[in-house]
Amino acid sequence: MAGEADPDAEGDFSTFKLAYSVNFQFNQGGPFKAVKSISLSELFQKYGDILWEVGSHRNNVAAFIAELDDILLGATFTTFSQEMVDGLIGELRKRSNSNATINRKMAALSKLLRKAFKMGDLHSLPEFKRQKERAGRIRFLETDEEKRLFSAIASKDEHYHALCVFLVDTGARLGEAIGLRWNDIHERRVTFWITKSGKSRTIPLTPRALDAVTAQKGRPEGPFVAIDQQRFRYIWNSAKDQVGMGIDRDIVPHVLRHTCASRLVRGGVDIRRVQMWLGHQTLQMTMRYAHLASHDLDVCVPILERASG
Repeated sequence: MAGEADPDAEGDFSTFKLAYSVNFQFNQGGPFKAVKSISLSELFQKYGDILWEVGSHRNNVAAFIAELDDILLGATFTTFSQEMVDGLIGELRKRSNSNATINRKMAALSKLLRKAFKMGDLHSLPEFKRQKERAGRIRFLETDEEKRLFSAIASKDEHYHALCVFLVDTGARLGEAIGLRWNDIHERRVTFWITKSGKSRTIPLTPRALDAVTAQKGRPEGPFVAIDQQRFRYIWNSAKDQVGMGIDRDIVPHVLRHTCASRLVRGGVDIRRVQMWLGHQTLQMTMRYAHLASHDLDVCVPILERASG
């Protein structure tokens, strides 16, 4: 059809402006109602503060929407078609985005479009199908790796070392730890209020995690509020290089959360409790660590031995 964009043409989204600038919306019980054509960036400016709280996650979403708007060449629209979604996914693939990354970007887009549709800014919504994600290798630190890395971090900054100890023994996300306030810590327990899922959770502290927090008592507001994330990552990477881990791209601060989860599972803690500890919204997220509970299969060996005897 003339004027339609070919989603298989690399980077060719210029015709979106022509094909998808639909300027009318059907109004039930009445005639067509004029609707102003709008771009993704304008929708984010309009609803971004409502849909996402200020923080690193919102910053990521802003970058996602800006990239998608750039792919669309800033085109305005009043309907977002399935072909537009397919075109975006195709272009992201050409940019070497993994299915997991594409899913995150499409989730942000879907949330924004649903809000716009609800508020009457869009005529219709496309269907978003989750891309199949491969189960990737989960990196975690062995005890000797932790000792070497943490020792190097401690030699550079004790505050950041305390943060690392807290992260690995609680499994907290970096943002959750930095967001802690002193009244969130009570009777050897910590409550995380600022979470990715939006649901709070309370977990007990190990003795060394409690010591790491107690050592920060002189700091106002909270134990790790003063942490500069950019500087923390710089110290982290510098320490990695110092102990010969610099080439391992999987050793990022989030590896401490994976390490906590792996130790719980390998120690025999059931998956449901691990889910509660980490604050995963779904059990599927926690099941990524289930393969580490290999000891659960040991009971199979004697049964097979008896059968073969």
